Amino acid sequence: MQSPLPVRNGVNATRLRLPAEGPWTTAFDYVLERFGHVNPQGIADRFDRGEVVGIGGVPLDRTTPLTEHTFIWYYRELPPEERLPVEINILHQDENLLVVDKPHFLPTTPGGMYVAESALVRLRVALGIPDLIPMHRLDRMTAGVLLFSTNPDTRGKYQVLFEKRRIEKEYEAVAPVRSDLELPAIVRSRMIKSRTYLLAQEVPGEPNAETRVELMEQSGGFGRYRLLPHTGKTHQLRVHMASLGIGILNDPFYPVLLEQAPDDFSKPLQLLARSIQFTDPLTRQPVQYRSELTLDGFPAPATAS
Repeated sequence: MQSPLPVRNGVNATRLRLPAEGPWTTAFDYVLERFGHVNPQGIADRFDRGEVVGIGGVPLDRTTPLTEHTFIWYYRELPPEERLPVEINILHQDENLLVVDKPHFLPTTPGGMYVAESALVRLRVALGIPDLIPMHRLDRMTAGVLLFSTNPDTRGKYQVLFEKRRIEKEYEAVAPVRSDLELPAIVRSRMIKSRTYLLAQEVPGEPNAETRVELMEQSGGFGRYRLLPHTGKTHQLRVHMASLGIGILNDPFYPVLLEQAPDDFSKPLQLLARSIQFTDPLTRQPVQYRSELTLDGFPAPATAS
C-alpha cells in the first residue's frame, strides 16, 4: 500500500492500522492510548497540525471518528543518532540499480535504535533518491555487496530473480580450521527464526536451509572459507558454520551468545558477501558485482626466512 506521505529525510512515514471497533470514539483517542506514554502532547500537536493522514492524504484531527479510516500515516519523532564510523562504497549505479559495499556494523534498513544510521536512509539522503529500495538484506554485522532498486518501474523484474532463486551469491568467512573436518561439504538443516527471539535455531524436520562450505586456504589455525548459500534463511551461514564446530571469527551470537556490549569496531564479524551474479532481466546479459572489501581476521601466511 503506497504511502500518501513522501519520504522525509530518507525515512518512510509510518503506517498504522486502526481497529474496527473498541472503547475509543476517535482515532486520536486510540493513538493517544497506544503511544501517549511516550509524548502525549507531541501526538496532540501532530493531529492539530494535520500531520496524521489517511488514504489519499486526508488529514485527521482530534474529532475524526475511529472507523472513518482503516489506515493512517504519520512521521515518527526520531531521536538523534550518533554517526557510525563506517562508510558505504558505491560499486555500480545506473537508472535501475545501485550496488554498494555495505560496511560491517551498518544495518541495511531502519530498525530499533538505527534509523538514519542505516544503509537505506544514508543512501537516500546522500544520492537524493527517495524511491530507493533494497533488493535483499545483509545482517548489520555482515559486510559486502548489497543491491538496491532505483527505479520503481523496473523493480519487479529484479525482485523476481530473488524470488525464483536466480541469484548466485558467494560469501567469504574467516573461522578456525578443524583437521578432522572433510571439506568441501554441503550443510543442510531445518532452521527457524522467531521475531521474539534473537537467535536462529536448528530444529528436527525437513531441511529448509542449505550451504556449501569450501576451505580456500589456511594459516595460523584459521581458514579462509568460501560459503555458497542455496537458500537465504536469517543467520544461515553463521549457524551452519557454528554447527560444523568452526564458528565465524568475532561472532557474538554463534555458537555462544555473548553478553550485549557496545560495538567493537576493531573486531568486525569476519563474514563478507563477496559477490553476487545473475542474468540482468533488462539486458539479458550476465553480470557480476564483487566486493572490494577484505576480511582482516585471516593471519598472513608465514614467509620463509
